[in-house]
Amino acid sequence: MARVLITGSTDGLGRAAAASLVQAGHEVIVHARSSRRLPAVQHLLDRGAQCVVGDLANLEEVRQLADQANGIGGISAVIHNAGVLNGPALLPVNVVAPYLLTALIPGPRRLVYLSSGMHRGGDTGLDGLDWTGRTTTASYSTTKLHVTALSAAVARLFPDVTSNAVDPGWVPTRMGGRSAPDSLELGHRTQEWLATSDDPAALASGGYWYHQRRQTPHPAAHDSQFQDALLAQLAEHTGVTLDALR
Repeated sequence: MARVLITGSTDGLGRAAAASLVQAGHEVIVHARSSRRLPAVQHLLDRGAQCVVGDLANLEEVRQLADQANGIGGISAVIHNAGVLNGPALLPVNVVAPYLLTALIPGPRRLVYLSSGMHRGGDTGLDGLDWTGRTTTASYSTTKLHVTALSAAVARLFPDVTSNAVDPGWVPTRMGGRSAPDSLELGHRTQEWLATSDDPAALASGGYWYHQRRQTPHPAAHDSQFQDALLAQLAEHTGVTLDALR
């Protein structure tokens, strides 16, 4: 059985994935933005899930969250599920936090990053981005292009780590809205499969997936120059590189 950390798991796809993995007998670490959100996953905690707490928009709290996760230890996979749709927290939550957690939690051999089909409309320009989140300088689509490129960069640079990005579809969560047309059930199955399955397809790295089928992402996602430029900016902002993955 796997031990899986899932960010943003007090509602939506994250909570659905956590519940499904607990039901399957896996050990799950849920993540809440604050302790006030923990009642939403009390039913999972009662079944043995563990928890970490931290606001992903706050760089110091992300570091503390990583310390909590490392204190639990034995994490075999991380599903970087948390995300926001708009506002100044777009870059910190959708891009900086998964980068920093990737760098600061060195144990997992499987990493799953939540992308979106909207990443294909993202901007490849990296100049003038406010990674601190004091101002809004990137769209949702752009942040999802960034995280898709991050996933591909990890796969390229660290062959011992299985890293994949997932488009969960437009699903009826709080973020997606009640009228979203895609399946909520299918929206979390691919993440779980990539995090825990022994299927050879799930063990392959560098993919961009939609409902357990590999898709072709924006060309920039697999452009090593774009990846390296993105990683350089994130390293400069956080003061941390991905070298711990080696």
